[in-house]
Amino acid sequence: MELAVYNQQGQETGRKVILNDEVFAIVPSEHALYLDVKQYLANHRQGTHKSKERSEVSGSTRKLHKQKGGGGSRIGDINSPVLVGGGRVFGPRPRDYRFKLNKKLKDLARRSALSLKAQAGEIIVVDNINFEAPKTKEYVNFAKNLKVEGKKVLVVLANRNNNVYLSMRNVPDAKLMSASDINTYAVLNNNALVLTEESVEVINKL
Repeated sequence: MELAVYNQQGQETGRKVILNDEVFAIVPSEHALYLDVKQYLANHRQGTHKSKERSEVSGSTRKLHKQKGGGGSRIGDINSPVLVGGGRVFGPRPRDYRFKLNKKLKDLARRSALSLKAQAGEIIVVDNINFEAPKTKEYVNFAKNLKVEGKKVLVVLANRNNNVYLSMRNVPDAKLMSASDINTYAVLNNNALVLTEESVEVINKL
C-alpha cells in the first residue's frame, strides 16, 4: 500500500511511502481487537472498590430479641444485611483486574487496528513534525493544515520531540506517542492517525 507524503503545511511533497501489507493490509481479527482493548482497559482499573460487610458496619452486636417465643421472625444484631443500615452481602472487594495475553495475539490485534485505519483512509503521513517553540498554537495550525482540527488525533513520532509534546499536551483531543509504544487501543481511539516517515519505518517492522 502506498500513501502520499505531506509536509507540515498540508501540501503534498510528491513522494510516496510504502506501508507494509503485513501490518497495514491484513484481514482484521475482531476477536483479537476485543481481547486487546479489554486487557488495556482492565489493566487501567484501580480495583479499589469496597463496601462494608456485616462485621465492618458500625453498630451493636447485641441480639435484638430472643430467638423464639416473640411472635416475630428470628434475627441477630442490628448489622444484619436484611435491615436498613446493615452490612452488604457479597459486596465488592479490592481486586486486581489485570490479565495476560500472549504476544502473538497482541501483535495480531495491533496489526488489525492499523489495517482498519488504512482501510478507512484515516492515516496521514507527513515528512517530519517539528515546531520552533513549545506553543499550543503551533499544533493548532498544524492540525488545520492537515484538516484534522476538531478530530481525535493520534500523532506518532519515531523519537521523542519535546517541543511537539509541550505543544500538544493542552489539546484534549490530541495524543502523542512513540512508534515503538503504539498499541491497539491508542490506534482505535481516534479519528485520524498522523505518522511521520520515520515512524512508518519503525511500524513496518513491528
